[in-house]
Amino acid sequence: MQSERFKKGWGKLQEIDGEAGEKVIESLKDISPDLGMYIIEYGFGDIYSRNGLDLKSKEIAVVAALTAMGNAEPQLKVHINGALNTGSSINEVKEVIMQMSVYSGFPSCINAMNTLKGVLEERQKHGIKDEVGKTADKITMDRLKLGEQELTKLDSLQVEKLKSAYNDFSPDLVKFMLEYGYADIFSRNNLSEKYRQIATISALTALGTAKPQLKFHINAGLNIGLTEIEIKEIMILMSIYSGFPSAINGTNMLKEVLTERTKK
Repeated sequence: MQSERFKKGWGKLQEIDGEAGEKVIESLKDISPDLGMYIIEYGFGDIYSRNGLDLKSKEIAVVAALTAMGNAEPQLKVHINGALNTGSSINEVKEVIMQMSVYSGFPSCINAMNTLKGVLEERQKHGIKDEVGKTADKITMDRLKLGEQELTKLDSLQVEKLKSAYNDFSPDLVKFMLEYGYADIFSRNNLSEKYRQIATISALTALGTAKPQLKFHINAGLNIGLTEIEIKEIMILMSIYSGFPSAINGTNMLKEVLTERTKK
């Protein structure tokens, strides 16, 4: 007998990516059907059915996290399909993947971009026409100044904090971070600031190796309009993909940020 949680989860899986998700569950039947059941009941019944974060945002978060972790190509394929099925354009998915070069390096992005390419080829064979989306405008101003402007949008004091911390020891690190991370990548205007912060928060939570940077981007997310509830939902969502320790650590970081903001 299928539980109500299973039925709810199966319905949510169909909404996100029925065909690819079914293949994953089917592949587990002869080795661990219970694992397949828990994926449906917990992952899609308990978590994906929550309404604190919309499905497009959830899939952007998951594509970012799986790209950054770099060790789950079959699951990334499922969620790239899911992102396209829940309203992301091709160029928005490309942007999420490209942005991860700042946090997990170019190899993870190359692998994820090749996975996206394969997904798009399969969808075209099935007659699916995905929206291409907006192309980013070309940079027309000094990259360092533009990077400073983009970082200042997230936190008005962060540029000076960076310079104060590293200009004497490694000024090139500051320069490259501002020019590449914030001018070349974050200034691209074909993915919203909201989705960029969702992608970054989820990836840093999943990686679990950059608590100061996660703290900064939780703060930045709140500064540009993400809500406390939305960020809590990102942490809960990551329990599926990077486990409960990372979700707990991310939630504790959110709690710390909210406490500090209350005191200001």
